[in-house]
Amino acid sequence: MKEPLLQWLHSFLPSASPVNRFERMRACAGALFGMVLTAIVSYMLLGRDPAAIWLIAPMGASAVLLFAVPASPLAQPWSIIGGNFLSAIIGVACAKVFKDPAIAASIAVALSIAAMFTARCLHPPSGAVALTAVLGGPVIHALGFQFVLVPVAVNSLLMVLTAIFFNNTTGRRYPHPQQLEHKNKHETSNAVPTNRLGFTPEDLDAALRKYNQVLDVSRDDLEAILLQTEMLAHQRRFGAVSCGEIMSSELITAEFATPLEEAWQLMWQHRLHALPIIDRTRRVLGIVTTDSFLRHAQLQNHAETGSKLANFIRRTRHTHSTKPEVAGQIMTTEIQTVHVSKPIVELVPLMSDQEMHQLLIVDDQNKLLGMITQSDMIAALFEAGLEKA
Repeated sequence: MKEPLLQWLHSFLPSASPVNRFERMRACAGALFGMVLTAIVSYMLLGRDPAAIWLIAPMGASAVLLFAVPASPLAQPWSIIGGNFLSAIIGVACAKVFKDPAIAASIAVALSIAAMFTARCLHPPSGAVALTAVLGGPVIHALGFQFVLVPVAVNSLLMVLTAIFFNNTTGRRYPHPQQLEHKNKHETSNAVPTNRLGFTPEDLDAALRKYNQVLDVSRDDLEAILLQTEMLAHQRRFGAVSCGEIMSSELITAEFATPLEEAWQLMWQHRLHALPIIDRTRRVLGIVTTDSFLRHAQLQNHAETGSKLANFIRRTRHTHSTKPEVAGQIMTTEIQTVHVSKPIVELVPLMSDQEMHQLLIVDDQNKLLGMITQSDMIAALFEAGLEKA
């Protein structure tokens, strides 16, 4: 009897948090920063009257959401500002209409939840704001609807501003987008390649409607977690083949100062679509593609391709030139590099959805080691599939 009871009680214990020590300290520091700044600024704005209400208790609960779970839909700017504002109005109104505090408090919280659902600004601490408006005592009752603006709106706005600054400074997106975009690069109605066999956004929406409960996780994070889970499952199925195992290591490269004529000849001679640009230590600076030449030559139609491209590539004989003369001037610097140890299954979304035809493989110092093309990927995944079959 004792053992089943202990097992039953143990089932209520939450699972261990996967959050590391740095993230915990980051959340604590953020709450400290947000509360101190909000308190100081509110105190300065509202004066030093001992009777003034310059900081309300629900801000402590808001701080937990804003700094510990900034990706939560419940912690977004509209949630805290809109939720607290609506709840404060409802709380003050209920305190004036209903004389019994118990009835006023209960109705205020219930109506606040209904209003937040309607306005899409659900924020749990806002229920405490409504409760504070009813049970806060004579000082708050004397403020009437002024309580909505001071201190509720002031506190809420200051907390949001500190959260925007602190979270983005410490590497957390805030505000956090709540929906991933799955835009087709070619502006057609076709789904992106990874959505044609795996689950689609519509599948996720249908599952969420069936679940029919509020989730304290953003929709885009939930989708990203599920996609990562799929990726790990594929990795287990195909084996952890790394980029270093399938990359082409003997590459044709150029330096920043390589003349355009020479760069074009290298690409033409070796039938390349892309030419990595590196420095003397083999660190990646950028990449030049055939599109780089066509784009900088400002071609308007196919008829003028030959002459205009030839004039663009040809070296200018005089000293000063208004057009690019070396590869570094036309290279693309915003490039996607991949570490040599990364499993190849993680490259699938990059090469399919983002249509990257080649990826540069680098080491810890960003030194170029090789390249993987779409052909390399197809061959590697095909071979891995045959081995598992």
